[in-house]
Amino acid sequence: MGALVLGNLLTAVLMRNELFLRFLYVIAIYGLRSWAPVWLKLAATSVLQHVGGIHSGCALSGAGWLVYKIVDIVRYRAIQHPAVMATGIVTNVLVIISVLSAFPWVRNTHHNVFERHHRFIGWLGLATTWVFVITGNAYDIKVGEWRADAHSLISVQEFWFAVFMTIFILIPWFTLREVPVEVEIPSPKVAVLKFQRGMQQGLLGRISRTSIMEYHAFGIISEGRNSGCHYMICGVQGDFTREIVNNPPKTVWTRELKFAGVGHASAMFKRGIRICTGTGIGAALSTCIQSPNWFLIWIGSDQEKTFGPTISRLIHDNIEPERMILWDSKKRGGRPDSVKMLKEVWDSFGAEVIFITSNMQGNDEMMQGCTALGLHAFGTLWDF
Repeated sequence: MGALVLGNLLTAVLMRNELFLRFLYVIAIYGLRSWAPVWLKLAATSVLQHVGGIHSGCALSGAGWLVYKIVDIVRYRAIQHPAVMATGIVTNVLVIISVLSAFPWVRNTHHNVFERHHRFIGWLGLATTWVFVITGNAYDIKVGEWRADAHSLISVQEFWFAVFMTIFILIPWFTLREVPVEVEIPSPKVAVLKFQRGMQQGLLGRISRTSIMEYHAFGIISEGRNSGCHYMICGVQGDFTREIVNNPPKTVWTRELKFAGVGHASAMFKRGIRICTGTGIGAALSTCIQSPNWFLIWIGSDQEKTFGPTISRLIHDNIEPERMILWDSKKRGGRPDSVKMLKEVWDSFGAEVIFITSNMQGNDEMMQGCTALGLHAFGTLWDF
């Protein structure tokens, strides 16, 4: 049963590991791009879009099986050593706290509480898991004695699951660096951050002003791997982004190993549409810059004034006028019928798929409209 617990928890860890997810995207993109029919590419993209659900489901399942295992140990406490029971109960409590702290209500309304408990309690839970695995294996309940047999420990599944959990949790942190950043503030609503190093399209990066706390994810804009720099757009929505505008940093902490957003799967398709609203341009723009087979639709208010000359230059230097629609709702007197616009571009551009980056209301409207018209679309994710 211990292997069932740790197998689920290992899968949960993998579904949030930057390296493993990049590997999945590489397999999907290079394995399907040249030959697969559209329906198979759509199915693969749908699976990649739901890795957050796999993460949550396996974490809950692992926690549930752990409760069952501890209850079973306590039931037979007469033959079990108190140290094994104690470490098992402590591990159980820590894992449950870590899981509960990641519920959407906590994540969305108390981000720092979520991050503090999910990360630090999770790390503590990993440490006690090791103690639980070692003590549980070292105590022989048949004879009621401890045994010092390393071979028996490394021969059980639980040991190797714990090893790989530890490795995959540590890998992203080994790439943590404090890097220089240039901050452009075109308006009180937005900060544009410039970093060294070019990037592939469809990636996101986490940044923080400290080394281990308060990380926030933003889409990465880059003209390509050889461009020498990349950008992030930070819209003022909370204390973290407001502080970037009010007190621009000279350096920030980031993991050099970036993670793939679902937009990274755009490389799998021959032609597509990337539609975004407001600061969603940060997640969408690289795809249309780096591929001539993607059409950009950007809906926003007073875009050039709000987002500044850098973003405007990136768009106009890299995307032909016939391959984009920039809808300024302030100049045009309101928002467009986005579903109608998508249908028209879908037919004229010959698109296979649509990727949407918008707020929840805009995302739902476009997704429902695309579904009704039979247009293949993938919406925004909020679980990074």
